[in-house]
Amino acid sequence: MKRVTGIGGIFFKSKDPKKIREWYQQHLGLEVNEYGSVFEWYQGADNSKKGFSQWSPFSEKTKYFQPSEKDFMINYRVQDLEKLVEQLKKENVTILDKIESYDYGKFVHIMDIEGNKIELWEPNDIEYEKLGQSMGSKTTK
Repeated sequence: MKRVTGIGGIFFKSKDPKKIREWYQQHLGLEVNEYGSVFEWYQGADNSKKGFSQWSPFSEKTKYFQPSEKDFMINYRVQDLEKLVEQLKKENVTILDKIESYDYGKFVHIMDIEGNKIELWEPNDIEYEKLGQSMGSKTTK
């Protein structure tokens, strides 16, 4: 069974998320929206399929990373979230919540052995792209 297939996103705390997004846009050329930037790439196993990774600065006061005390959270792309969660339960990995489903994918949060909260995402890249387009967002390529 495949577990992680790639990085789905990098999330980090920031004193001023709007200013940091603008700085990255101006100095590093990221296409940004109100959430950060979406990197568009093509999947190695089938290079005709697009994939996406999210880069998002959060307010330094966010509680989204709790119970972790860290200033960051990594989102990993996975292939079959339900099967993976069942396997992780057997391996006594801390599962923080139930799987949530949206048009653009399924999500669950776990903790690693050092207290890092991890977000697992089984993406629906077609719907994720449609969501971005409906917001008028551009991707960083």
